[in-house]
Amino acid sequence: MDKATVLLIYTGGTIGMEHNPATGTLEAVNFDALLDYLPELKHFDINIDTCAFNPPIDSSNMTPRLWARIASIIEERYENYDGFVILHGTDTMSYTASALSFMLENLSKPVILTGSQLPIGQLRTDGKENLITAIEIAAERQADGSATVPEVCVYFNNRLFRGNRTTKRSADQFTAFESFNYPPLAEAGVDIHYYPEHILRPKPGRRLKVHYRFDSNVIVMSLFPGYSETIARQLFAIPGLKAIVMRTFGSGNAPQEDWLLRELRQASERGTVIVNISQCVNGSVEMKRYDPGLSLLEAGVLSGRDSTVESAVTKLMLLLGECDNPGEVREIMNKSLCGEVSF
Repeated sequence: MDKATVLLIYTGGTIGMEHNPATGTLEAVNFDALLDYLPELKHFDINIDTCAFNPPIDSSNMTPRLWARIASIIEERYENYDGFVILHGTDTMSYTASALSFMLENLSKPVILTGSQLPIGQLRTDGKENLITAIEIAAERQADGSATVPEVCVYFNNRLFRGNRTTKRSADQFTAFESFNYPPLAEAGVDIHYYPEHILRPKPGRRLKVHYRFDSNVIVMSLFPGYSETIARQLFAIPGLKAIVMRTFGSGNAPQEDWLLRELRQASERGTVIVNISQCVNGSVEMKRYDPGLSLLEAGVLSGRDSTVESAVTKLMLLLGECDNPGEVREIMNKSLCGEVSF
């Protein structure tokens, strides 16, 4: 096979920061400065091109508009590369990975997001290994020339995860990300070991289709003992509200308060899409297991199964942007589009 080609897209994040001696804080550097720390890239037997946001952004400032910018870069250059690596800040990496997984319909090439917990210029940085291995994975092809991992993924600390299954689990450990409800797609040691039984394969003959429309009229509602009826009523009455990701207890349970069930039922009847996600990071919503969950189901609440909050939020935002009918949104939320939920 010809030498593999990879496009490295730098959006910002800790990996491309350095200390400002005057303030003591971390500040973004330009992409050329970041590359000065990576002479190893010149030794790859891979053609690597680069594309950078200027200025780079802190991932806490990530927006759907910037997701569209990343997706457009991939769409415009899709035929020219075997894979794509996105350098991204860790704070919202799981949101971006989830969003891109839904945006890039019929994806047949790797899109690997990675970054670091320490800047690339620090002696103990995790950034070099993360980036180097992410590039290797993005370039990896099977004997027939097809991509080994044709998915949107997050690579961090020796493990490759399906992007829409990840959650940031630590702010100060190198094991920053975890996929609590789906196994790794690959693990890197001396060699990179892939798990093909866990990897989605694209449907043959289908071309990449990119979705750009998002509707951000979504909120996350996290329940707790003593949740206020007054606050809940104000929340459900927010003008323009179209969807709620409701974080419940255990396997999808909520307080059996008449006012809460009434508010949920009325909101659902108005067309608000309500998705039940457990506050537990591991496990699945099973609304028929206990009476409190069954009451939510009867009130029109959808089961989010074992979806992450990041995945549920971004999926809803995209579906609300694409679909005019709440019934259609509800129907598609009950489907797995790209491995984001288990059935």
